[in-house]
Amino acid sequence: MTVVVRIAPSPTGKLHVGNVRTSLVNWLFARKAGGKFILRLDDTDTERSTEEFARGIETDLAWLGLTHDFFAKQSDRTAVYDAAAEKLKQMGRLYACYETAEELDRKRKRQQAAHKPPIYDRAALNLTPAEKADLEAKGRRPHWRFKLDGKRVEWNDLVRGPQQIDTASQSDPVLIREDGRYLYTLPSVIDDTDFGVTHIIRGEDHVTNTGTQIELFEALGAKAPAFAHLALLVGAGGEGLSKRTGSLSIEELRNDGIEAMALNSLLAKIGTSDPVVPRATLTDLVADFDMGHMSRAPAHFDPAELRALNHKLLHGTPFEQVQKRLIELGVPGGVAFWEAVRDNIQVLNDAKVWWDVVAGSVAPVIEDQDFAAQARALLPTGPYTEETWHEWSAAVSRKAGVKGKALYKPLRLALTGHDHGPEMRKLLPLIGPERAARRLSGQAA
Repeated sequence: MTVVVRIAPSPTGKLHVGNVRTSLVNWLFARKAGGKFILRLDDTDTERSTEEFARGIETDLAWLGLTHDFFAKQSDRTAVYDAAAEKLKQMGRLYACYETAEELDRKRKRQQAAHKPPIYDRAALNLTPAEKADLEAKGRRPHWRFKLDGKRVEWNDLVRGPQQIDTASQSDPVLIREDGRYLYTLPSVIDDTDFGVTHIIRGEDHVTNTGTQIELFEALGAKAPAFAHLALLVGAGGEGLSKRTGSLSIEELRNDGIEAMALNSLLAKIGTSDPVVPRATLTDLVADFDMGHMSRAPAHFDPAELRALNHKLLHGTPFEQVQKRLIELGVPGGVAFWEAVRDNIQVLNDAKVWWDVVAGSVAPVIEDQDFAAQARALLPTGPYTEETWHEWSAAVSRKAGVKGKALYKPLRLALTGHDHGPEMRKLLPLIGPERAARRLSGQAA
């Protein structure tokens, strides 16, 4: 059997870390099995779906490297859904209901007051053709419900283990709205059948839907795929994450300078028994992916952990892999510059700060003019190497009679304008003798 998985985002908003974690697990599962990964846009919500959000989803997934083998949009398949809906109507499994939202709400409240479960009472099944015609003559338009079997539906979840849902405890779900638009359930089941999806991997908030969907697969004469329900992603403090939280959208993280593989490395491992370490490629993540390592406990996403992982990833990134991007940032420095600063940046954009230090104009911070003058007088003429800093600072120490922080901090402030940063033995050769001399004289250079 060829493994086929799908992700089915709705283009009603931006992708966020929760979406991407599910997408990544699907992608890794498919690639580990040598299977196929489908991107399907569930755009039946025509009021909220936009082309801009659809393009954004594709852009985000491409940036992450999550390439798809097949693409589909539900808005292109309405005729297929219409045919399946007609089949279900003829079978008596899809029936018309005419209650308004207000009437249904009143029913639920009466049931709750009587200490009964708020389940739809199937009153619409008792309507005569004449009563339906009368309601429609008054302007009522039906919504359509799927008649559940009311049985115990069981499956062996790849994450949660043996599961069961008693559909007798659920209301018959609405599959088609009054205006004729399809809700998620029917198009999803039809697409999963037509596209040969073998495994549905999604968040655990869909567990209660699974019984309905399995019954719908069976009603349409199809075999239900295997299911895996992942524990939901929560914030560092256990709070829920919303897909509309802008700071956790993939676009925002990308604009903040987060590396795609830092995000992939974190999302692939949180919520598992595996250590979170930076991986350079998706191939590395595929190699040690195991669905059996997924925990049922909530997976905690901490932006601070992501930035720390981003720093570790950049620390191990060779210059050749970032050269083009550095140039695009206005940082034409070579290997020596990159190796000097990469230990002190969390995101690649930070390299611009240090390029300005070594090649731009810095306003020096001079706390002691006499000390700075002594240091300037002892500056070697060049060329500078990584040994120059040690030789020069030792000479300044002997002349000024200072050591440790009292020696190094004022030299760093004068030469860089910062009280911290990359090793000065690596920065000084990049700053050079002329710029160093001007800065020690108090001139911006």
